[in-house]
Amino acid sequence: MKLLHLLIPAIALTLGAPKPGTAQPTPLSALPSIDIPAYMGTWYQVAWFPNRFQKSCVSDTTATYRRTPQGIEVSNRCRNAAGQIDSVVGLARPAGAEIRGDALQPAQLEVSFLPSWLRWLPIWGSYWVVQLAEDGRYAVVSEPKREYLWVLSRTPGLSAADESAIRSRLAQQGFDLARWQTHMHTPPAEAPR
Repeated sequence: MKLLHLLIPAIALTLGAPKPGTAQPTPLSALPSIDIPAYMGTWYQVAWFPNRFQKSCVSDTTATYRRTPQGIEVSNRCRNAAGQIDSVVGLARPAGAEIRGDALQPAQLEVSFLPSWLRWLPIWGSYWVVQLAEDGRYAVVSEPKREYLWVLSRTPGLSAADESAIRSRLAQQGFDLARWQTHMHTPPAEAPR
């Protein structure tokens, strides 16, 4: 049951709806293309819009991506308030996109953290890469309704210049930056073993 909070994202992303009476910004677009091999590996969640399915993740959240014949394996880990590591493995696959060689065009995936034998259920969450640094040092992931946001970095923190650039672009993309929250990472020397 402790992994339930990590399984709910797909359900929450599928069921999210705009709030009545709110003006909707222009439709969000994923990047036209990303290089799949360059995107693989470990990313640190450095900022996010807090959500109910990650509420027990207090620090040290990472996502590791690995290409497999079935799609892209997604391995999420985080540290809970008790200091323990929670983890879950899911699958990402193209959604409204095509893989051409090593490129995903556009950068739209859907993700499920259900056990493999239940992935036939239509419970997949949108995973759109909406920003990516030219050198791949950071990526910003969301979904069409802008309810969820994850800022990922190849290192446990962002430079002030990168954070400013990301926030400026997010404002242009119609995100509510009042929801932005920095996500902490334990310095390696202090991390419990």
